[in-house]
Amino acid sequence: MTRTAPIRIGTRGSRLALWQAGAARDALIAAHGFGLDEVEIVPITTSGDKIRDRPLSEAGGKGLFSKEIEAALLQGDIDLAVHSAKDMETALPPGLMIGACLKREDVRDALVARNNAALDSLPSGARVGTASLRREALLRRARPDLRIELLRGNVPTRVSKVDAGEFDAALLAAAGLRRLGLQSRITELMPLESFPPACGQGTIAIECREDDAMRERLAALDHRETSVALACERAFLGALGGSCKTPVAGYARIDEGVLRFDGVIISEDGSESYEASGSGDPADAADIGEAAGSDVRGRAPAAFLKRLGIG
Repeated sequence: MTRTAPIRIGTRGSRLALWQAGAARDALIAAHGFGLDEVEIVPITTSGDKIRDRPLSEAGGKGLFSKEIEAALLQGDIDLAVHSAKDMETALPPGLMIGACLKREDVRDALVARNNAALDSLPSGARVGTASLRREALLRRARPDLRIELLRGNVPTRVSKVDAGEFDAALLAAAGLRRLGLQSRITELMPLESFPPACGQGTIAIECREDDAMRERLAALDHRETSVALACERAFLGALGGSCKTPVAGYARIDEGVLRFDGVIISEDGSESYEASGSGDPADAADIGEAAGSDVRGRAPAAFLKRLGIG
């Protein structure tokens, strides 16, 4: 495939999003020998970037971080879109696909706290900030005595609000902190057993048009284990039919050639949860995730599912 114009990569304009787009650009250059002037990063302001005063679950969902970028991709204004996989809607717009995933980073949640405190050592009533319903629910399950409050903004902004004393701690993705060189600010990495990650957490997904030859270029960038895990986790979400209003966690990984998945849905106050797991051939990733989601739906009470917006 020959080109006369630069490959345009659409992304949000935050420091983390630009880092991720830069990683995708560098991978394209390394795989195909492009020059720096042949790959252009195009920042796009999304609705999610503009809304800072309320949870995204009240404003329209996590798709607010991707819909403008996906519209630009469908219109041909950009050639590729780079996203944090956990911010993507479960059902992509018709005509678009995830063409590749870069190698996954640490999937765990990380606590950033004043005085290097761990979660267990925070005093009762301490203010802990998060914008994630999943993290809020898990925090309430682990420490119901804490004050869990909304903390929106990009990663450096959230860290700075802890430094300024507006919050005693914040719970963020370890991946984002590491990618921005802020790993020294992590005071505790949360155990996967008690703080399972969001589906797709730590994964950079590169989206393209289904009918575009660009997907051939992306094949050389794809980290298979990451893509397989993401397919499983997204299938789990799809089977649940939930939304950003649903505290859901899911983690898939390949262990000695076997795909293993663990997922959970949890009430917003952390008092009730239902878990599911599955394993099998990585080629059956989507089926494994879908079966786990169906299992949860079959065991959880109808009233519980209704409260979480799962029909």
